[in-house]
Amino acid sequence: MDGLMTLVPLLLMFVLFYFLLIRPQQKRQKAVSQMQNELQKGDRIVTIGGLHGIVDAIEEGKIVIKCGDGSRLTYDRNAVREVAEKATV
Repeated sequence: MDGLMTLVPLLLMFVLFYFLLIRPQQKRQKAVSQMQNELQKGDRIVTIGGLHGIVDAIEEGKIVIKCGDGSRLTYDRNAVREVAEKATV
């Protein structure tokens, strides 16, 4: 019985960490992955480096971003932090 009582606080801490830290992180990662997979041409995006631009082309694991001065830069899809404005269809 004493052995069980020493494991209860440890088990409780694990459950608490799971619901407060691990699960929310998994949800955020899933949302970011979904956003990166749903990118389409014409979306206004912001990269993790702070570059603002418009998606010009989409390849398998890369995207081509058109910047304000007309230059086109190639980035990995994983470098997209957020979609500022979805493209109008």
